[in-house]
Amino acid sequence: MKRFLLILSVAVFTITAQAQIYVGGSFGITHNSNSDITTFSITPEVGYNFNDNWAFAAELGYTHNNGENSNVNSFHVAPYARWSFFNKGMFRLFVDGGLGFSTSKTTDHDRKNGFEIGIKPGIALDLTKNFSFIAKYGFLGFRDDYKYNNSVSGLSASTEDLSIGFLINF
Repeated sequence: MKRFLLILSVAVFTITAQAQIYVGGSFGITHNSNSDITTFSITPEVGYNFNDNWAFAAELGYTHNNGENSNVNSFHVAPYARWSFFNKGMFRLFVDGGLGFSTSKTTDHDRKNGFEIGIKPGIALDLTKNFSFIAKYGFLGFRDDYKYNNSVSGLSASTEDLSIGFLINF
């Protein structure tokens, strides 16, 4: 038993000695003058870099749509695994694969719960060892009532699938 605990302790120490924790997120505000809808969103995330190619993280987000006839408040949590498959200088290409769960409440309607499972491609611009700008665009997978009635089966490349943010590595 003592040997097992010693081996387990050494393995955990070895993994954590080379790994880094990161925090970041994205923020957005848009206004559609044709339909008079304003959308505000904030999505912080925290993750753990296992090595240069693999990370595991989760984002926790809030979105508010303010329309002429109704307001929508939506919360989501989305754990994901990130695979960085191309790294050239300060540019890095990655794919986030994961799932998400959301709950939305529209004025004068019942609460709706939804989910998504799929992949999101992205690019990172590593300005320093500890600071990166990131952008994700697109979604390939399945969504059902995810974040205020967004349902997709297959490929989606709408403005709702664009995310621009930053990461800080510790």
